[in-house]
Amino acid sequence: MPVPQAETDVVIIGAGPVGLFAIFECGMLKMRCHVIDALDTTGGQCAALYPEKPIYDIPGFPRIDAAELIGKLEQQVQPFKPVFHLGQQVERLQPAGARWRVETASVALEARAVIVAAGVGAFGPHRPPLPGIERFEGKSVFYLVKRREDFRAKHVVIAGGGDSAVDWALSLAEIAASVRVVHRRAKFRAAPESAARLDAAAKEGKVELVVPYQLSGLEGTDGRLEAVEVASLDGKTRRLPADVLLPFFGLAMNLGPIAEWGLALERNHIKVDPSTCATDRPGIFAIGDIVTYPGKLKLILSGFAEAAAAAHAIHPLVHPGQALHFEYSTTSGVPNL
Repeated sequence: MPVPQAETDVVIIGAGPVGLFAIFECGMLKMRCHVIDALDTTGGQCAALYPEKPIYDIPGFPRIDAAELIGKLEQQVQPFKPVFHLGQQVERLQPAGARWRVETASVALEARAVIVAAGVGAFGPHRPPLPGIERFEGKSVFYLVKRREDFRAKHVVIAGGGDSAVDWALSLAEIAASVRVVHRRAKFRAAPESAARLDAAAKEGKVELVVPYQLSGLEGTDGRLEAVEVASLDGKTRRLPADVLLPFFGLAMNLGPIAEWGLALERNHIKVDPSTCATDRPGIFAIGDIVTYPGKLKLILSGFAEAAAAAHAIHPLVHPGQALHFEYSTTSGVPNL
């Protein structure tokens, strides 16, 4: 059965913060957008991995939670009436005359230009190799924290030595009954200031550092944890009472279908011209964490600037022969589409 088809000016692949801001930049230049994302919600990693974690480097916001940032970006693009296709993955990207045809299992879109804002591509957590862990997943083993309040008065075991493990240990120590951090070495890989705060919290008795140990087993019934078993490299074992286990061993990332689109890649990132964010295929642009160029900084702030550069480079493709007179938003206001 044929899928529904639609035409638009720009298709944006990825509905994270950078993809959302690309809608705004395109809208300011009177270009309509359809947006595709494999997740069933907007926000990308901000929504899926750390919605309640604060972000400190967004201009004008000394501190803003990731979920709040996504909400404000959604509000900002409302005047441009973007069409979202969530919970869908791009299966094919191919030329269609002077346009590009973007297909998912549910829709086929044709556009003058495509912006790839897919963040890190397809991603999922690294799961610890513990027998039977799947029985506890989603009930008492979680790979991300959506609501900090869900862990109030719980006995929490966190495994890992990076920023996520350290940051959540410090945050949950404020509300949990207990927090134990399991790591195979005494030195943590987190930001030095965060690691120092964790060490101070441990000395104050707010957090227990279980080092050098690693996960070895789980105890519990019907998906509900009772304890986490850990073992040291020299064979010592401990049983840690636990209601919740949070394994933070990073993300398994891959480009998925993007790797098959014929774009120039470098170490699983898309190479672009930093002045326009154009790829080596005319009409396809890429922005955000998925791109690489000399001096690239993986910051949301950088992605926002890349969204603006891409939109201005796309304008002549969507409106050929129409002069683009640069205006500040204070002068132009927000146009209607």
